[in-house]
Amino acid sequence: MTEPSTQQPRQSPPPPAGSGGTVPLDSTAQLLTRITAQLGTQLSLVSRNGTRRPMHRPRPSEALRPSDTLRPSAAPRPPAAPRSPDAPTLLVVAHGSRDPQALRTVMALLDRVRDLRPGLDVRLGHIELNRPLLPDTLDGLRGADAVLVPLLLGRGHHVKHDLPAAAAAAPAVRTRVAAPLGPHPLLVEALYGRLVEAGWDPADQGSRSAAVVLAAAGSREPDSAQDTRRTARMLAERLGVPVVPAYASAATPTVPAALRALAARGRHRTFVASYFTAPGRFASAAAGAAPRAAAVPLGAHPAMARLLLHRYDQALSATAPSGMVSLLASA
Repeated sequence: MTEPSTQQPRQSPPPPAGSGGTVPLDSTAQLLTRITAQLGTQLSLVSRNGTRRPMHRPRPSEALRPSDTLRPSAAPRPPAAPRSPDAPTLLVVAHGSRDPQALRTVMALLDRVRDLRPGLDVRLGHIELNRPLLPDTLDGLRGADAVLVPLLLGRGHHVKHDLPAAAAAAPAVRTRVAAPLGPHPLLVEALYGRLVEAGWDPADQGSRSAAVVLAAAGSREPDSAQDTRRTARMLAERLGVPVVPAYASAATPTVPAALRALAARGRHRTFVASYFTAPGRFASAAAGAAPRAAAVPLGAHPAMARLLLHRYDQALSATAPSGMVSLLASA
């Protein structure tokens, strides 16, 4: 509540002597000027045929956001960078899962991507198990450009074979295939965040009893295992404790075997980092083997949305597509 002002109101100067209290000439001129301006404004709202012109209504982009009215003292947000209508579609390619939480998680991640890049056409296609399937999404993009960004973490069979084959089977779409998400520092940021949510204490850095198992799906492709090991090394540097990669299928060691090996080395305070993009059978099996709380899948972590856009932009910076461009070897 503000205090009342102590200043006296400004008094108008008295009329000149002998004027009989009439308004001075200069005030009359100012009054006539204001009346003329108001008449001009009103007349501008009337068309030549005598009808009233419609009032301007603000476009949705001009309307106040709720946050603007709730926080009037906050600095206005800078406008989003305009996107060219010719920008290729970002087609996120997910694996698919029978777990009903998987699709909801992926859709939440795509919403984060749209928030970061307003105006960009973002679509989803699944390799299997969920709709829309990738061929159906591609069929809906006939005559357009699209960048296929794998929601996959390494150079496994799906990334190296299934995605290029699907793109080649859609000649009516000019496609690029981006690199998989991993390895990349943004993945490490997301893994670290999920571990902290699960109870990892940053004070454990350098502890002789702490360790982490990086639980991944597994693949028979040597490049996939190499990518997972590289991510494990990057996460170990961030945490300051050993990080051992382990797999739910197709590769060794398994998650239980990795946990036993760490316990034999005196690492009894162990956590399981979920190296999965969404909930599913493998993620649940890895969490079930954890001696304490396991981290949830990477899901809609903000770093994941930024990484999808980074892979999209990286693909766009390559040579323009001639049928199909693949960036699978770049990371």
